[in-house]
Order: sequence, then C-alpha cells, then structure tokens
Amino acid sequence: MTTENIFIHCAYDELVDITILVPNPRNPNQHPQKQIELLAKMIKNQGWRAPITVSNRSGFVVRGHGRLLAAQLLGVGRVPVDRQDYATEAEEWADLIADNRIAELSAIDPTMLTELLEELNVGAIDMDLTGFDESELDKLMTRFSIPDKEFPEYDESVEKSVKKVVCPHCGEEFPV
Repeated sequence: MTTENIFIHCAYDELVDITILVPNPRNPNQHPQKQIELLAKMIKNQGWRAPITVSNRSGFVVRGHGRLLAAQLLGVGRVPVDRQDYATEAEEWADLIADNRIAELSAIDPTMLTELLEELNVGAIDMDLTGFDESELDKLMTRFSIPDKEFPEYDESVEKSVKKVVCPHCGEEFPV
C-alpha cells in the first residue's frame, strides 16, 4: 500500500487527512527542524514504519507528533493512523510521555553500533537514514580504531617523574 508514492509498511486503522489531525497542545516533546527534516527524509526513503497514534477519547495525537510534522514538510495529504482507546485522561498522558521517555532510557553499545555502521557504510544506503550526520559518523567510526602508525619509542633523555605505575585491576607494579 502507498500514499502519495510513499510505501506504508506498518499496521494502521485508516489513512487520515493530515489537516484534521490535532497535535496534543500539551505535548512536552519538542521537535527541532533538523529532526523533522531527518524524519521526512526517512519517511520518503523508507516509507511509513510506524503510524501516528490518535486517541479516540480526546481526538489528539498521542504518538507521532514528529512524524506528523515530517508529513507536513513533505506535503503529504494522508497519513497512516492507529486509533487507540484510553480509559482515562491519565492513561493517555502516561502513554504520550512514556512514548518518548522509554527510548531515552536505552543504552547504546558503542562497539556494536560502530560494527553495524561500518557494515552499512559501503555506499548502498544513504547513511543519513541511520539518524547520524556525517560528523557524528566520523566520530563514531574513528573513536574505537587504532591508528595505523607505530608508537614512538620511549626516549631515555626525558626526565622521569614517576618511578612506577600500579595496575588498578590486579595491583601489579610496573617500572616506568
């Protein structure tokens, strides 16, 4: 299924005209222009991977405010929407807050991330679609690499200020 030549890969209840969607006016999550532009690029290139969630109780967008802004930037007329029932206003608010907070609580394994990025970085995909810009990718890719050059030999003419080093793990002493 597609909408305006953008594939829809996610489950959804209906395609909705974006002009009738109402962002929650109390959404604490702010979306900078750079994020919206990146989301728009991802949606355009990879299609819809997640719908916009709308509450049947309030009619407000609960999840997907950034995707809605990205759709507006793309000039898309209709978007996939998942309608959800919330028993109370508190339940709806908790879902809105948790949707963003849960992702913030994750921890990235930098070694695994670097390995995955290196595998992707073969020219087959626009690396912006990973969510990292070129300077961030450069930092990640060089952060854990060992330089190809040899380390200089210890120069005996340098005055020693430290006589020994103690390993913090095993306690073994090494002369300097």
